[in-house]
Amino acid sequence: MLTKMRKYYHFAFTILMIMGLLASCSQDEKKYRIGVSQCSDDIWRDKQNSELQIGAYFHDNVELRFAAAYDSDERQIQQIDSLVGTGIDLLIVAPNQVSTISPAIDRAYDKGIPVIVFERKTNTKKYTAYMGADNYEMGHLMGEYVATRLNERGRIIEVMGLKGSSPAIERHNGFREAIAQHPGIQVVATLQGDWTEPTAYNMVKQWLDKNKDAGKIDLVFGMNDRTAMGARKAFEEAGGILPLFCGIDGLPGENGGIRLVQDSLLDASYIYPTHGDQLLQLAVDILEGKPYEKETKLMSALVTQDNARVLLMESEEIMRQSSNLEQLHEKASQYLDQLGNQRTLIFVALAAILLLLALLAGIYMYYLQRARIQDERTKMEREQLDFYTQVSHELRTPLSLIQGPLDQLLRTNDFRGASDEARELFSIVRRNTHHLTGIINKMLDAQMGTPIQEMTSAQVDAITVSQPIAAPAEVPDQDEDAPTVLIVDDNADIRTYLRSILQGQYRLLEAEDGQRGLELAREQVPDLIVSDVMMPVMNGLEFCQQVKKDGISSHIPVILLTARALEKHQIEGYESGADAYITKPFSPELLLARIDNLLQSRHQLKDLWGMKPATETTAAPSEATATAPTPTEDAFISSFKKIVEERLSNSNLSVEDLAANMGLSRVQLYRKVKALTGSTPIDLLRKARLAQAQKLLQESTLSVSEVAYQVGFASPSYFTKCYKDEFGIVPGEARKPN
Repeated sequence: MLTKMRKYYHFAFTILMIMGLLASCSQDEKKYRIGVSQCSDDIWRDKQNSELQIGAYFHDNVELRFAAAYDSDERQIQQIDSLVGTGIDLLIVAPNQVSTISPAIDRAYDKGIPVIVFERKTNTKKYTAYMGADNYEMGHLMGEYVATRLNERGRIIEVMGLKGSSPAIERHNGFREAIAQHPGIQVVATLQGDWTEPTAYNMVKQWLDKNKDAGKIDLVFGMNDRTAMGARKAFEEAGGILPLFCGIDGLPGENGGIRLVQDSLLDASYIYPTHGDQLLQLAVDILEGKPYEKETKLMSALVTQDNARVLLMESEEIMRQSSNLEQLHEKASQYLDQLGNQRTLIFVALAAILLLLALLAGIYMYYLQRARIQDERTKMEREQLDFYTQVSHELRTPLSLIQGPLDQLLRTNDFRGASDEARELFSIVRRNTHHLTGIINKMLDAQMGTPIQEMTSAQVDAITVSQPIAAPAEVPDQDEDAPTVLIVDDNADIRTYLRSILQGQYRLLEAEDGQRGLELAREQVPDLIVSDVMMPVMNGLEFCQQVKKDGISSHIPVILLTARALEKHQIEGYESGADAYITKPFSPELLLARIDNLLQSRHQLKDLWGMKPATETTAAPSEATATAPTPTEDAFISSFKKIVEERLSNSNLSVEDLAANMGLSRVQLYRKVKALTGSTPIDLLRKARLAQAQKLLQESTLSVSEVAYQVGFASPSYFTKCYKDEFGIVPGEARKPN
């Protein structure tokens, strides 16, 4: 009995040690306070601040303090000094102007506070790191675009950003240097703005009022999308033909530059990346003493009518995922609060257990009542087991509800198309969720001495099983005579987009995965297939291989449409039997042209029986010899030809009989033969009979009527008509002279 009591004491001591270590680890984690000084307050800053906050979700020891100067040098200087005074550990600053904010930055740096300058530059060298896009390159590329857009001839107005700010200076220099290389482009005015729409509107309106006879303006370049829209409003009020308007920022959202380009309010914009999450990671790396780049240039891209729709779809998807992430963070915070409360309960319960153990030991030592001690021990063990069973459930249920949806999100097609930054953010959440699960599992293993990892995995698997999305097999109200195109993609939005491109020209079928696509290919025998690669149930590569191996569908051209753009991925696609490989994002015109090309280039084996006019002595090569079929198609044609020739004399032979002998349905046979030969099965049956009749007339002494009956014509007169239609002569004229 004493030995067992000592085991209980040892167990309790182990639990206390583990919980104490966990508590000390959470208490000893260093907290970092990061000050963020924004030069202004606009939708671009709002997006960046939101990304900074999302980045902070993955660093529980980071506190962000934001300040916006509203384009005021004095206010920003005061705010920087105030942030430094509150005891921040690192300063992130976007200077309002190049030189005016430098003294405040120097004071922070001299106090040993790391400084990250982002988006705008300063003339001080006292900073730890810089992150931002190349504004000079933006201006230069926009200038090149303007010159190309105007065919290197035209008159333009330039609306500047805030005077003295580095983006305004660098964009202006890059833009003017590019324009200078095109003498036909004339900058008739350079107006000083301050990044805001009202100021741009007023400056352009004043210029238009003073220069009513200045002539036609072909294009207005605003140094951000807001100034470009302000200029547009001024021109709209002035009346007349509107020029083109170009800006910079390319933000997503309802009033963002990408939407403005798609709606043709702006002719072009330039994505000015925010990357707040990347900025926060740089700050954390500096604070934690990890390696970092002193100068980080962010990638940017031109937004035009050609790519605005795709970019808008991608940005809206990222915004949706960010919203989901925020919701997950709120739920995770709630679960962690619950976990903290449960941890407190564990401490209280453990203390109670220890007291109970001490009481039991005292009872045993003082009263030596074995029966009572045994009863107390049995009761204690039962309560302990019930307690840990309840604790296990309460801990693993919320962890599963975090880990499960995260894993489910990571397996969606939306995530496969997400940016590297978004994938990294999701990976961080997933990695830390699994890490927390591991900690809880180890703790419960130590407490209960039972393997629970399998239970956790089973729970997660149960939660993360994704349900397939049902999709219509065929789009209704279509031209039945049009070529049939089968779309195979598990993403309903992609199917909708492809349907919007192809409908009207083709009869469309749809499948949500390769397995269903293979079934439709066999049942409907489409003229062409467009398929994704990454799909559940059966991926696009396996699907393509199955299509090409199947005798019914082997002739069907397959286009793989996918985001897997590496050379090795394309090689895999062609090795699977694909006829074309198009990467996303793709041009609708390119897709339509490729479909048309493949449909036009199919083998047209119109002469299976080498038929020729009876008056010719030497047969010309048939089309069948000009374009040889593939081995699979050759086997199909040979089988079809053999079955027809064996049954020529049967005047009641029908397409249904031929299809049954080929092991196909009537529709499958019709579409397969039509795709390979350009003729229907009944036409080919008639041609085969006439070809055999021609041979008999030239090589036998049978009468015309006997030949007609022998090759399956029920009526000699109808045979004569068909023979003349085919060869241009009546059957009697086909006999060779003696």
